[in-house]
Amino acid sequence: MFTIEHEFDATVITLIDEGAPELTEDVTISAFEDCVTLTQLDPRTGQPVVVTLSMAQVNDLLAALDLPEGSYRLMRGG
Repeated sequence: MFTIEHEFDATVITLIDEGAPELTEDVTISAFEDCVTLTQLDPRTGQPVVVTLSMAQVNDLLAALDLPEGSYRLMRGG
């Protein structure tokens, strides 16, 4: 399950784990103009862990989802 909210400066997607008994904490993805952040609560410390991806990294991730094993470099427009 997931939710989508459009805020002033970001689109926020929350992924909710509805799986087996070993549920993980929700993941919140915030898409800003210049980066994307992924936030998840660390159940051991109770503190949020934040990973920030540049837009180039997001584009690489999107491309990687459809490629076989290997090393790649995307050609950027220009």
